[in-house]
Amino acid sequence: MSAKTFVDTNVLLYLLSDDPGKASTVERLLKQQPTISVQVLNEVVSVATRKLRMPLPEVLELCHAVRRICTVESITPDHHDLALSLMLRYHFSIYDSLIVASALIAGCRKLYTEDLQHGQVIMKQLKVKNPF
Repeated sequence: MSAKTFVDTNVLLYLLSDDPGKASTVERLLKQQPTISVQVLNEVVSVATRKLRMPLPEVLELCHAVRRICTVESITPDHHDLALSLMLRYHFSIYDSLIVASALIAGCRKLYTEDLQHGQVIMKQLKVKNPF
């Protein structure tokens, strides 16, 4: 059985990329049925509508498709508390800390992201991996 994984927004957004290699990598990651958080969905909506100027119906369709594939972790006060602790210990931004907190609370062993140091192990549980 493979380790439970979490996919960050910056990786997931490569589904919309003109780079077929990176899009294909993300499709392979999605076949593992990874975990994401509500924060990831919100960030996808923000980037897709503002930066990529995608029509909202297409963005909603993308979000629904991702939700059918992924386990979606809610954000609770416990996530926020852990994120603040991670900020103090690792000096991550609040947003990166919330992603890490969500992955940790969900019991994930791998976090696919471009935002943190590849190979870093957080709280002796979560290994950061850049999938590209």
